[in-house]
Amino acid sequence: MRKWWPLIAISLGTFMLLIDVTIVNVALPQMAIDLDTSFDSLQWVVDGYALSLGVLLLGAGALGDRIGHRRLYLAGLGLFALASLACGLATDDIALIGARVLQGVGAAAMFTTTFALLNSAYQGRDRGVAYGVWGGVSGAAAAIGPILGGLLTQALSWRWIFLVNLPVCLAAVALTLLVLAADHAPRRGRFDLAGTLAFTAAAGALTLAVIRANTAGWAAVQTWGLLILTALAAVAFVAIERRSPHAMLDLALLRNRSFVGFLLAALLVNFGAFAAFTYTSIWLQSVIGLSPLQAGLTGLPMSIAAVLVSGVVGARLHGRSPRLLIGGGMLLIGAGGALCAALLGAGSSWPALLPGYAVIGVGVGLVMPTLAESAMGAVPAQRGGMAAGVVNTARQLGFAIGIAVLGTVFASRAEGYLGDAGAPDPARSAHGLAAGQAGRILAALPDGLRETVDRALHGAAAAGLDASFLVAAGVAVLGGIAVLVLVRPGAPAASDDRPAEHAAVHQ
Repeated sequence: MRKWWPLIAISLGTFMLLIDVTIVNVALPQMAIDLDTSFDSLQWVVDGYALSLGVLLLGAGALGDRIGHRRLYLAGLGLFALASLACGLATDDIALIGARVLQGVGAAAMFTTTFALLNSAYQGRDRGVAYGVWGGVSGAAAAIGPILGGLLTQALSWRWIFLVNLPVCLAAVALTLLVLAADHAPRRGRFDLAGTLAFTAAAGALTLAVIRANTAGWAAVQTWGLLILTALAAVAFVAIERRSPHAMLDLALLRNRSFVGFLLAALLVNFGAFAAFTYTSIWLQSVIGLSPLQAGLTGLPMSIAAVLVSGVVGARLHGRSPRLLIGGGMLLIGAGGALCAALLGAGSSWPALLPGYAVIGVGVGLVMPTLAESAMGAVPAQRGGMAAGVVNTARQLGFAIGIAVLGTVFASRAEGYLGDAGAPDPARSAHGLAAGQAGRILAALPDGLRETVDRALHGAAAAGLDASFLVAAGVAVLGGIAVLVLVRPGAPAASDDRPAEHAAVHQ
C-alpha cells in the first residue's frame, strides 16, 4: 500500500481542482439570489475558473521546469486554498469572480505538474496502473461535482462548496511533503511570458466576445472588437511560438494528424459532456423547484457510469486502441446529449434527463482516462509532457467556451419562445430565467397572470435546454468523427516506460 501514497497525494489535488469545475453548477441559483447577480456574472463564476486554469497550464509547465514540480504543486495547493477561502467569504459577484480566477491560477500550478510527478514516482507496469487510476479520478471528478455541490449547498450553504477545500488542501500538502520525492536541480530556461500573455489575451477575448454577444448581439461593435482582438492575439501567439527558443508550444506538433485528432477531442469533450449542466441546474431548481441536493442527484446515473467505465478502461483496457475508445466515447456523449434533447419538453421534469445522462457518463468514462496519455504517445518522447499539457489546456478552454456558447443558445432560444408566446419584454425575461430568477419574475406579477407566465417559463426553459443539448451533442459528434478520421488506426498509447525527465508539461 505504501507505494501508492504518491498516487493518492497527486490524485487528491487533481480531484479537488477538477471537481471545482462543475461543483458550482447546482449552487448558481442560490448565488444569484444571495449576491443579486446578473446572467453574465453567473457565467463568469464558472468561466473565470475554467479560463484561468486553461490558459495558464502551458506557461505553468515552463515554470515547473525552472523551480521544480513538487515545489510548484505545493505552491498551487497553497494558492488554491487561499482563493477558496476568498470565494467562501465573497460578499458580491465581483469578489467571487476574482477569487475564482485566482483559484484557477492555483489549479493550473497543480494540474501542470501531474504527469511529471506520476512519472517520477512510478515505473513500468505500476506507471500504467497509476495513469489508469488518475484517469478514472479525472473522469469521475466532473461528474461527481454537481452531487457534492448540491449536498453542501442544501445542508450548509453555497459558500461551503469552496470552504470544504481548505482541509483537503491541508491534507494534500501534508501528504505531498511526506511521500513525494524532493525536486532535483531545476532546469535552465526562460519562461515564455510573451507567449503566455498572447495566449491568455486570445482565449479571454474569445470567451468574453461570446458572453457579450448574448446581451449586445453578434453585430455589436464591442463583440466584433473582441473578436478582432482574439484574431490579433492568436496571430501574435503563433508568431511568438515560431521564433521563441523556449516556446511553450512546439507548433510542429500540429503537423501530426493523430495528435490533432486527440487535441480536437480534448477541446470538445467538456463542451459536449458538461457545459449544458450549468443551465440544467438552473432549470431544475428555479423552474422545476428541486432542492440543490435533488438537482445534483439527477447527475447520479452519469457519475456512476463514468466511474465504472473509467475503472474498467484503466484496469482492463489500458493500451488498447485510443482511436476507438476516444472516438466511440465522443459519439456516445453526442448520443446522450441528443437523447436529453429528445426527451425534454415543456411538461418535463428531472426524469427526462436520466437516460441521456447515463449514456453521456459511459462516453466520459471511455474518453477521460485515455485522452492525455494517448496524446503523449502520439508524439516524440521529448514532447510527451508538452502534448499532455496542450490536451489539458484544450479541455478547460473547451469547457469555458462551451459555457459561454450554450448560455447564448439558451437565452436566445428562450427569448424566441417567450416572444412567440406574447410575453412582455421577452429578452429581459429570458435573461432572468437563465440567471435562475424565475421565482422573482413570477412574484412580481399579479395573481391572475402567474399561471400563464409560469407555463410560458416552463416552455421557454425546455426550449432553451433542447437547443443547448442539441448544440452540445453536435459538438461531441464532430469530435468523435475527427478522432476516427484523423487518428491512425495503430496509434499507440503512451509508453509506461517513458522517462521521468520527459514528463514535464513544457520542455
